Amino acid sequence: MIFSTLLQEIEQELHHIIDYWSAHSIDEKNGGFIGEIDYKEHKNYDAEKGSVMYARILWTYSAVYTATKNYDHLKVAERAFNEIKTKFYNPEEKGLYWSIHPDGSPKDTKNQIYALAFAVYGLSEFYKASGNKEALDLAITLYQSILSHSYDQRNKGYFEAYNQNWEEISDMRLSEKDANEKKTMNTHLHIVEAFANLYLVWKNEELKQNIIDILETIDQYFVDKNTWHLKLFFDENWNEKQDVISYGHDIEAAWLLQWCAEISEDKNLIEQYQNYAVKMTDATLEGLDSDGGLWYEFNPQENHLIAEKHWWPQAEFWIGFVNAYELTKDEKYLNYFEKNFEFTKKYIIDSQKGEWFWGIDRNYHHIRKDKAGFWKCPYHNGRACLEIIKRLA
Repeated sequence: MIFSTLLQEIEQELHHIIDYWSAHSIDEKNGGFIGEIDYKEHKNYDAEKGSVMYARILWTYSAVYTATKNYDHLKVAERAFNEIKTKFYNPEEKGLYWSIHPDGSPKDTKNQIYALAFAVYGLSEFYKASGNKEALDLAITLYQSILSHSYDQRNKGYFEAYNQNWEEISDMRLSEKDANEKKTMNTHLHIVEAFANLYLVWKNEELKQNIIDILETIDQYFVDKNTWHLKLFFDENWNEKQDVISYGHDIEAAWLLQWCAEISEDKNLIEQYQNYAVKMTDATLEGLDSDGGLWYEFNPQENHLIAEKHWWPQAEFWIGFVNAYELTKDEKYLNYFEKNFEFTKKYIIDSQKGEWFWGIDRNYHHIRKDKAGFWKCPYHNGRACLEIIKRLA
């Protein structure tokens, strides 16, 4: 495919994604955004609403507005910001509710650090787009809450979750499929992503050092130097709980950790994570099917492939492989990206109704899960489009 044509298609897809969310996700009944739209496009106005979904909508529409300067996009970002500020933020404890009821009252009041990190990520992007000082102040407040409550002063790293009063809880899992461990790759990845994005708009030296500290911790514990996959779960003393290989997280981390290192301006870390990016991208190829699609997960202990291809690993595949091309100038990475784009276009993108399907199984049947919901929003695919346009235009 000629890259000018591919870029044009990706620009169109970005608008299709954003137009879908603008047209279908606004909750005119309860305010904010609808908690769930299922695979049949049915809107569930009674579904709980998640802080991660809102923070990701905030980031996406802020980033898209920066690119398009379309005020309608900024208005959707403002809608997300106002909901986070008035309904999800807990001003007494300077925390963030995990979820709210449709009427806006708190539902799950725990402080999941993953959610606070995404709020920092979204709020800093919104400040970048809008200049809204209140958003920056809230981002800094939540950043300070993460530092003061979650950071392990003895062993380094960050703990997963607390109750609304910042007391320990027994179940710290991000989702039902995760191991109940105190330190996870997923949370550390998104903490450093959030801190890096905040540093772009708030040049605080302590923040910069904290970015460097997390990158060093991730290097020490989470990056497997034998396989170049990520180790996912640890206890408080950094004893690993072996789990699956997550191909989507491998390729997301490949480019995202490099981006964070570049923002830190630490030359050694930049060189190191650029090197890692290529090795982790190459390791991701173990999960690539002959049709160009990326499998979801593999359990090496049981030699078992979770034979599904979800939407978000394909989106992260785009960025990771284009990033590897930029680092190496080896066109094989562009060829992998192009083939995955064709796979995504054929099986994942809903060309009739908009947005992306959750994914497909090994028989190419669509997985009957949310089109929009707690974990399904325009962040991965929207960001992929933005990154590819920026990198290849």
